[in-house]
Amino acid sequence: MAIDVVRESALTDRVVVWEESARDGAQAKTLMSAGFRVRLAREQGQMFGEDGPRHVVFAAGFPAVCAEEFEAVRQVAVEAEGTVSVSAVCRGTAQDVRQALTSVKGTAHARIMVIVPASEAMSQVMTHRPAAEALAAGVDLVRGARDMDDSVVVDVCLADASRADHALMADYAARMTDAGAGVVVLADTVGDQLPAEAEAMFTGVRSQAGQDVVFASHLHNDLGLGLANTLQALRAGIRVVSSSWLGIAERSGLVATEQLLFLLAYRPDRAKELLGDQASPWWTAPDLTRLPEIARMVSQETEVPLSVTTPIVGSGVGTISTGTPFVHPQLFQPYDPRELLGVEPRIMLTHLASARVITAVAARLGRDLDREQTKAAAQWVKTRAYRQGRALVDEDEFAGFLDGLVAAS
Repeated sequence: MAIDVVRESALTDRVVVWEESARDGAQAKTLMSAGFRVRLAREQGQMFGEDGPRHVVFAAGFPAVCAEEFEAVRQVAVEAEGTVSVSAVCRGTAQDVRQALTSVKGTAHARIMVIVPASEAMSQVMTHRPAAEALAAGVDLVRGARDMDDSVVVDVCLADASRADHALMADYAARMTDAGAGVVVLADTVGDQLPAEAEAMFTGVRSQAGQDVVFASHLHNDLGLGLANTLQALRAGIRVVSSSWLGIAERSGLVATEQLLFLLAYRPDRAKELLGDQASPWWTAPDLTRLPEIARMVSQETEVPLSVTTPIVGSGVGTISTGTPFVHPQLFQPYDPRELLGVEPRIMLTHLASARVITAVAARLGRDLDREQTKAAAQWVKTRAYRQGRALVDEDEFAGFLDGLVAAS
């Protein structure tokens, strides 16, 4: 029987990220190639060094989708072995469970996640029977999977947990754990929870289930509250939290991995505020300087754009285009992008450019402007921005203007 390093991490108050961009991200109409899934799993695991498997569960895919998806999951399990804990996701049927086990069989830290409906409404749709019967069948599936291959950890996702009975979920989560389940995921499948509701669910279910049950969160972002709800889960003692690079997942997605990791790691005092004064969330703290590059990789693979307003990894991070932020950037940002993310500050020419911005860009281009030249250059930049109908002014065009300006002088 393999050691469950994810349970071990959660039970010692460490944070584990359940990465969903390859699996739930597919429901955002994205498709990661098998090779890219391997690369992403390795890159994400390497953020934590040798402790990657303890801090990252990588949901590699849904083997039952088709032969190609099965092979993609298998490739991740084999080629990313040892860098993360690889998971195959499946429906709650014996055939799907067997197929998922086969897709990760024989690899280190292998897991499968079985989806079981928890609410009455979802149970009727998925299994055509009451929730208690579906949950009881989930217990049997866990036991059967462990009997088939006890080297693979079996996790359970309770779908539509946000509309399910707390006492019923707690009872069956305990039974599933007794049957050999590693982690029980509580999913706000419809993304309709408010933060107070998320906290009440995790606090209530966790207190009734007992200390041996390890719970995880899977909280959708339909109301823009995925991150807030995940923080409430963490405050309620949950240490395994689902997320997805760039937030990609079904409908409006999940909490973004880059935002969650940054928030939990960029300031130790902030982590203690979120997790408790005695918090020690990492075996090895994540290397935050990897976040921007991994985000760019995912954006290129999935064609999900990084915008100027994307937190942590967007194109606006570390940029300056006007006066006071140029002189005192620390007053206008919550952290130093160079220190924490390895992002060098960039001065951008826009219609808001101050004299300091103009002279700084000119100096970068090898031009030393006097006061009158600076004034003329600033006017040219502002006029150019409004004439073209967009804020950012091309630096090559600016350099051409400066050449003419200096020559005329």
